[in-house]
Amino acid sequence: MTGDEIRKIAFNIATQLPKSELDYPFGEDIPVFKVLGKVFMLSFELHGQKVINLKVQPEHGEMLRDVYPSIKVGYHMNKRHWISVYEGDQIHADLIQDLVETSYELVSKTLTKAQKQVLAIYQQIQS
Repeated sequence: MTGDEIRKIAFNIATQLPKSELDYPFGEDIPVFKVLGKVFMLSFELHGQKVINLKVQPEHGEMLRDVYPSIKVGYHMNKRHWISVYEGDQIHADLIQDLVETSYELVSKTLTKAQKQVLAIYQQIQS
């Protein structure tokens, strides 16, 4: 899957998540997705390749890097808690969906109690 395809799938998933917001705090060429102000995904171009960064559990990140050659430690992020997904033949839509949703869930767990309540209310309204 190409970097453009990965990015398109990841963006489509991210935009559908509750209270997901697209922002450009690092410039208009680095789209950042946040949930209630906390980053769960960002995209950038590195050496001509489109890349996405996602949050992971450290042990899950290790396993992903072992299994998928185009998944590496998070570029310019905490290397234990973030991964970078580059284009590769072994990357598929279901994997991207799982990674984006997992990143969102991990970041959502770190929200304040008040933010979690806002998110829960919003999710109930959307149901």
